[in-house]
Amino acid sequence: MEIRDRATCAVETTIEAIGGRWKVLILRELFIEVRRFGQLQRSLSGITQKMLTQQLREMEADGLVHRQVYAEVPPKVEYSLTPLGETLKPVLDAMHDWGLLFLQHRETKSASETSEGQKDRYNE
Repeated sequence: MEIRDRATCAVETTIEAIGGRWKVLILRELFIEVRRFGQLQRSLSGITQKMLTQQLREMEADGLVHRQVYAEVPPKVEYSLTPLGETLKPVLDAMHDWGLLFLQHRETKSASETSEGQKDRYNE
């Protein structure tokens, strides 16, 4: 039986590059400014040192993040976005806009369900 590689769609490729709980949040921080490891960890409440290291390494391997090591004692390491990483800004902006729209939709739906429930109680 022949096994064929499934062609990957572009959306799936994007999700693979920035998916998961932390990568988008790391990108958000790096869009603001260059950050050191400790700054990133403090700004991402709940992320462990191991997870942050892993996510940064994956993003560096994918060409999204640049790791700059300065020959100092103690060593200084800074993370920034590569030009490829910068191209994700409109993608994240679109995700942000959609998220606001979705929250608004959910709030409107919840409010209408609440008022429907009140109407039903009055009709009993």
